[in-house]
Amino acid sequence: MSSLKTLSFLFIISILTSCEKDPDPNLASFEYDPQPYQINYPPHFPPPLQNPDNPLTVDGVALGRKLFYDPILSGDSSQSCASCHKQAFAFSDGLATSPGIDGVNGNRNSMALINLAWTQELTWDGRAQSLEEQGLEPVPNPIEMHLPWADAEQRLKNHPTYPFEFYAAFGDTVIDSNRAAMALSQFVRTLISADAKIDKVFAQNVIDLTQLSPLELQGFDLYTTEQADCFHCHDIPLTTNDNFHNNGLDASFTDFGRSLVTNNSLDDGKFRAPTLRNIALTAPYMHDGRFNSLDEVLDHYNFGLVHSPTIDPLMKKADQGGLLLDNQQIAALKAFLLTFTDSSFITNPDFSNPF
Repeated sequence: MSSLKTLSFLFIISILTSCEKDPDPNLASFEYDPQPYQINYPPHFPPPLQNPDNPLTVDGVALGRKLFYDPILSGDSSQSCASCHKQAFAFSDGLATSPGIDGVNGNRNSMALINLAWTQELTWDGRAQSLEEQGLEPVPNPIEMHLPWADAEQRLKNHPTYPFEFYAAFGDTVIDSNRAAMALSQFVRTLISADAKIDKVFAQNVIDLTQLSPLELQGFDLYTTEQADCFHCHDIPLTTNDNFHNNGLDASFTDFGRSLVTNNSLDDGKFRAPTLRNIALTAPYMHDGRFNSLDEVLDHYNFGLVHSPTIDPLMKKADQGGLLLDNQQIAALKAFLLTFTDSSFITNPDFSNPF
């Protein structure tokens, strides 16, 4: 009798162990056939950065897209990544700062998710060293989605389809925060904006300025020379140098920016130079969303620069308060900035809500 009990116990243990490895028996016959996902970008773009530990696959991108739009990853199932990164706003959200599920606002503007396949250090202060690292942050953040990853993982495991989709994306039944972040990162890397008017100017690596109107052409000259000196921080085609700058917003700081990461006071008040692609769609502007319009941004650089100990040397006209361009020059510069608008980016069905 004792030996029968022992055999029965071992049999039950073997069943439980088997179920732990394969929570759904149908997964045992589910075929893992990863198909590479090819990022398409124009020849005037540099090659995107690669993460060899998280190669893009068709199923991985599809899973990341679903997770991006699914509120299952928030504490009360009311918010998703897309709540603060809306396609209509070029994956920003139109707010100065964004509320989380508990109605508490963060202290920084929701950055547009554009061409991040070319970016290494993420967020306004660069605290995340990869998209995978950044993808882990919003879910447990108490002022964002406010859900412990352990609870989020359990929700995904109990979901009727996600176990199959994780298997298709990664080839086994492991569902955890790292896998979720990897899938989200794969999707975000596909969010490429490269079909604006400026891209027609630089098509095939030949600069065709006939694509620009006379006013836009004047703006191009201002942007790409030290008259307006935009190009040092916002070089074309990506329109960002992926570096951190104190652009003369404040004489003293309530948010110390980059130095919160580096612990170096020389980085006080420095923030990432954001991409200017789709700049017309991503108001309000700056790390705290203080400027409501593109006109206000141009006013800041034109006559609103403020000195501080760490102001960037590129703010060469700070001594006189700014660039001091005339109204016609400002109109030309704004007209050129509008050539960065890519309407296909905000209507691309591959980027939209799949539910």
